[in-house]
Amino acid sequence: MSDALIIFDTTLRDGEQSPGASMTRDEKLRIARQLERLRVDVIEAGFAASSNGDFEAVQAIANAIKDSTVCSLSRANDRDISRAAEALAGASRSRIHTFIATSALHMEKKLRMTPEQVLEQARLSVRFARNLCGDIEFSPEDGYRSDPDFLCRVLEAVIAEGATTINVPDTVGYAVPELYGNFIRTLRERVPNSDKAVWSVHCHNDLGMAVANSLAGVKIGGARQVECTINGLGERAGNCSLEEIVMAVKTRKDYFGLQVNVDTQHIVAASRMVSQTTGFVVQPNKAVVGANAFAHASGIHQDGVLKARDTYEIMRAEDVGWSANKIVLGKLSGRNAFKQRLQDLGVAMDSETELNAAFARFKELADRKSEIFDEDILALVSEEDAAAHHEQYGFVSLAQHSETGERPHAVVVFTVAGKEVRGESDGNGPVDASLKAIESHVRSGAEMVLYSVNAISGSTESQGEVTVRLQNAGRVVNGVGADPDIVVASAKAYLSALNKLQSKAERVAAQG
Repeated sequence: MSDALIIFDTTLRDGEQSPGASMTRDEKLRIARQLERLRVDVIEAGFAASSNGDFEAVQAIANAIKDSTVCSLSRANDRDISRAAEALAGASRSRIHTFIATSALHMEKKLRMTPEQVLEQARLSVRFARNLCGDIEFSPEDGYRSDPDFLCRVLEAVIAEGATTINVPDTVGYAVPELYGNFIRTLRERVPNSDKAVWSVHCHNDLGMAVANSLAGVKIGGARQVECTINGLGERAGNCSLEEIVMAVKTRKDYFGLQVNVDTQHIVAASRMVSQTTGFVVQPNKAVVGANAFAHASGIHQDGVLKARDTYEIMRAEDVGWSANKIVLGKLSGRNAFKQRLQDLGVAMDSETELNAAFARFKELADRKSEIFDEDILALVSEEDAAAHHEQYGFVSLAQHSETGERPHAVVVFTVAGKEVRGESDGNGPVDASLKAIESHVRSGAEMVLYSVNAISGSTESQGEVTVRLQNAGRVVNGVGADPDIVVASAKAYLSALNKLQSKAERVAAQG
């Protein structure tokens, strides 16, 4: 059995299924470049058949990424598979990942198909995909809750048709480590041609055991691919966390005995990019990438670390990228230094005009705060992306007044389809007044289900990053805004969320 563990990142596909976490093509491309820099083996770029936007994102990533395999998800039908192959046509290395549900519950209630029909559909879909691409992954959706006898028949059949990777998902996060590991091992022992494919695990975190289950699938079950996401992003309670899997295998190499290809020094940068892009803030006590992951508050711990780091630290902060993110630029930095930093962060500008606009925004920010961090640069580039896409709503200016004993009042000037409008309102506070001023003109009728503030860096001069989550007519979207003025950041975040609400991009839910 190979001692190499394949890291399959699905942040851009399964991670994007978090409510409100949908990303634009340019945002996906930026994250894909960071994943390539991280040396992830496989990047699942999206679900090409779900929408034209997803197709274009998969296509752009396939054309841009050279060092990682680029993958597209597809349901087990010819249309989806053809669409995936078309989107992946420009990739240096491509993979089609096709799936169909195999649990009795899913077959009866969702698919309304008999087991024999599902078996035949799985066989034919893999055969069709194999004629279009040499690297085929097959997933039996809700595999862990499937009848083992039936599942063995399906997996034997798809391997015979040319599936090169077999992924067994715990789609609803029902598994526990020992049972899941034994389940994978049993399948591998019972499927006669199991040695013809790489076995993979894909675990959801509904019971908080996605990482533990995945590691059990590797250690007990013999799986040699783990499907995971940056920050554990994903629908419901999320997916298996890439940073936790990678650092567990690297830190406990004595136990797992496996090699991973990931360059861990880029983990923190990837975490921050995904957090800032999606608006899903990383909790401070999150393993590896949380702000407190390497902090020691206890006097006993501090004393021990000062004497010998390994008394309380099992891995070094700099090994996952914490020390690399120092102050990078200031108001005296030139255009070339700014351009180089963008390249280091995996941000590609399509034209000199775009670069000049981003640099002008950088200089404006540098006049307002003396220290510019990587997160500041990513935030201003995200704003530049929004402006370049000529979105429906754009921030222009804000004026607000508040003092003790008086009701706050705000005036917000913003654009609607390129035309400036003015909204005005009182509120319970300056933020409330500002958002009501916007809503007084827009009248979206959306319900705000989340408002959160996060400091981009660690001082009072820091930019505030605001996430606003809106819900309307069954749609949930996140908007993110950043500015040294938290009230302005809030207005930008609200307008960003409104832009996503008014976008009518259709998506087909799919889950492995």
